[in-house]
Amino acid sequence: MSGLLIGYARVSTEEQDLTAQRDGLEQLGVEPSRIYVDHGLTGTNRERPGLREALAACRAGDTLVVTKLDRLARSLPDARAIAENLTERKVRLSLGASVYEPTDPVGRLLFNVLAMVAEFEADLIRSRTREGMRVAKAKGHLRGKQPKLNPRQEAHLVELLYSGEYSTAELGPVPGNGSAWMIAATAGSGGGRVRSSVALA
Repeated sequence: MSGLLIGYARVSTEEQDLTAQRDGLEQLGVEPSRIYVDHGLTGTNRERPGLREALAACRAGDTLVVTKLDRLARSLPDARAIAENLTERKVRLSLGASVYEPTDPVGRLLFNVLAMVAEFEADLIRSRTREGMRVAKAKGHLRGKQPKLNPRQEAHLVELLYSGEYSTAELGPVPGNGSAWMIAATAGSGGGRVRSSVALA
């Protein structure tokens, strides 16, 4: 391959590691300083800083190298658009050790099949995620943001308010009571003690 080798690597979540892809790109001849990465971004998102920098770094005669096509794109339209852009700029695309040849009918077919598989896998992941959330919600494991105070704690605070021994200012700093309940009270003349209404959210 003539020209420079420009590498691109991507992982979808912050917990995933890029080491294997970096090592794979270096084994394919890409210098570490010419590897661009995106961490925590999915392949269906075209707004990726690392990808943008990798494409911008490519010049005519260079080769953009990825370990697998699904690292570059997770949809057929995106994969085609990127490949066509590179071809127009006379930049080669290497998928692992295989160079994509846009003028070869078999090469185009293989590229489209790989892109369709990547898109199918992305759809499958989204479907499994939605199903997992549905099951978790049905079992009561996914209930959204929970109040910071439990009912017993709320009842205790109400008792303290009604007792007149504490002012709203004194109870206000209790951790969590700001989001768990709302107090509507009228302060009396006795040092800001509670006299009247209490409302729970």
